[in-house]
Amino acid sequence: MEEGIGNRNLPLSGAGQANMASERYPTHPGRILREEFLNPLGLTAYRLCKETGMPQDRVSRILAGTRGVTADTALRLARFFGTTPEFWMNLQTGYDLERAERESGKAIEKRVRPLRAD
Repeated sequence: MEEGIGNRNLPLSGAGQANMASERYPTHPGRILREEFLNPLGLTAYRLCKETGMPQDRVSRILAGTRGVTADTALRLARFFGTTPEFWMNLQTGYDLERAERESGKAIEKRVRPLRAD
């Protein structure tokens, strides 16, 4: 199943789905920007830069998945595309959390013990 805006917040249930979710790589906000906004609207990165006042390097790096969406970027994308800044920030936060879980989750589970009421 193709990843996209519509299925990012669906709860997973069942062992098979949980395994599938843990095996897929997190979706970077730049991929969402390209595949769900720029491509369908026939927009170029250059035009996005011109219309939003963002530097070309920033947009290129976001689209390449090597830079995250900042609050400033979220405000500009939200204004331009008619979304909310929270939409863009949530994409970035979700991506960051998925990566952290993949990279450090098991080590954190072993090292950090939940606080228990005495």
